[in-house]
Amino acid sequence: MRSYALALAAIVSGSLTEAAKISVSQHRRPPSGAHKRSGSAPFSRPILAATSTSDDSDVDLSSFHDLLYIANVTVGGTEYPLQLDTGSSDLWVKGKSSPLPNTSQTSLSLSLTYGVGQTSGNISYTSVEFAGITVSNQAFIDATNASNPILSYGVDGIVGLGFTKLSSIDAALTGAGKSDGKSLLYNLFADNPKEPNFIAFALQRTTEQGGDVQGSFTIGEYDDDYKAVANSPKIPTFPETDPTRWSILLDAFLVGETSVPLNSSVSGAPSAKAVVMLDSGTSYTYAPKAVCDAIYQNIAGATYSSALGQWVVPCSAEVDVALQFGSTVYPIHPLDVTPNSLSDNATCVGSFIPQTISIGAGQFDWLIGDNIMRSLYTVYDFGDFDSSGNMGNPYMQLLSLVDPNEASQEFHSIRGGDAAGNITYNAQNVSSAASSSSSSSTSVQLTDELASTLNKLQGYFPAVLAIMALNALVLLVLAAAAVVYLCRRRGKARARRNPGRSTAASPMPLQRTSSFGMPENSGDTHVYQPVSMALTEDTFVPPSPAFSKPGFGDNGLRAGDRPKSVA
Repeated sequence: MRSYALALAAIVSGSLTEAAKISVSQHRRPPSGAHKRSGSAPFSRPILAATSTSDDSDVDLSSFHDLLYIANVTVGGTEYPLQLDTGSSDLWVKGKSSPLPNTSQTSLSLSLTYGVGQTSGNISYTSVEFAGITVSNQAFIDATNASNPILSYGVDGIVGLGFTKLSSIDAALTGAGKSDGKSLLYNLFADNPKEPNFIAFALQRTTEQGGDVQGSFTIGEYDDDYKAVANSPKIPTFPETDPTRWSILLDAFLVGETSVPLNSSVSGAPSAKAVVMLDSGTSYTYAPKAVCDAIYQNIAGATYSSALGQWVVPCSAEVDVALQFGSTVYPIHPLDVTPNSLSDNATCVGSFIPQTISIGAGQFDWLIGDNIMRSLYTVYDFGDFDSSGNMGNPYMQLLSLVDPNEASQEFHSIRGGDAAGNITYNAQNVSSAASSSSSSSTSVQLTDELASTLNKLQGYFPAVLAIMALNALVLLVLAAAAVVYLCRRRGKARARRNPGRSTAASPMPLQRTSSFGMPENSGDTHVYQPVSMALTEDTFVPPSPAFSKPGFGDNGLRAGDRPKSVA
């Protein structure tokens, strides 16, 4: 992973098949020192290069927390073990010599700086095979210099699984007037447009010394054990279109029965949420200090070590936490919240690392690593191609792998003590990410009872209108009848007062009256002023502005926007 303080995260390798599935086994690293790099030695089975206190290398292993996941990638006809990293987007290989065999090297040189380590070399092209799929002309860095702890673990480089927008190789080649610097995944998907454009991880843990744990990494298909993830909610990236990283909105963070308040420093992020990035290249999770304190500070015997930059907690203390995305709660296994210290197996440390400054430089608030991902089956979907060759908006899907009560029993069977029972998490009522993504939008929530009542009223609405129309018609008929009656009565009254000319009486001077009873020629004419039934301007309350469409406004998004490149 690039850009920020990262730890090593786990090792995955295995033969890559046509089905694009890698079975992953984790094995403890023997105390004989680091594996030697070999550009041609294939892995007959997955291996784990875990940190060890008896390691004799000069790498400060206490900085790289536990595990690192790798897979075999064939570059120029030679198989190399490379770290899988969803937090970066570039492919680089450090071989025995440079240039690598069967590659075409350019004069463009490039240097990449990661949170831990750096590498530099020339941009080159060659055929690359990954998960049984071949890209005939893939751009990568043929590293001549590399300073990265992964090299001490038999790893020859990194394969970035992020978006092309984050790729330094693509940016450099674009600046040179070329358009063939897309990331490996983008090219894999583009060469097979009819296949689904997603990758999926199951990163599982070793709970016993020397034990093996099965996990998997797939491209374009789900692991048979986790196909239910297809029915999980689709969690959009943040931003939803043209994202740079695999960042999504965290709606709530639960510690036991308590919800920890969330906030974000990311521009345009909705209130009471946090922007989090899920990164397979990081072993622990980096979060704001207030969040980490809420997890560990109330544990009896827990202390914060400024030397480690972590909380130190009693190994027997079970800590139950969960993440909520949308309305779904995802419990985290307590063994991953307080793992054993690398330097002292009798000591346990907090795997949530407090940060007092912005973790993602304004791009995200949390960096979520393998300590959380091991409790999830994680799908990164780049969006499928449409008929015009454009990819849809990317999203993630998560499947919980942890039953909190079973996890409690497993925790105490290893750490001692009694398991907790009836562990439940109270999901928070949250508005959808889309509806709260604009600061100018308004969110309205209805209770189920009120919504049901409104739906019933909607069904009766036509009948109500019909009754109102009938009443209005009846009133009109009555009004018309009243007018006719008054006119007839007035006519009868005039007939009685003026029966006709009487030869015996003098004619009376008659003046025609107005309809309001005033003499027509009196000079004091009356202008009819009807009484207005409308409200005056000073009392009129205009309707509220229409709700703004989610996803538009401050972020500068436009309807129909698509990611420029999403691999």
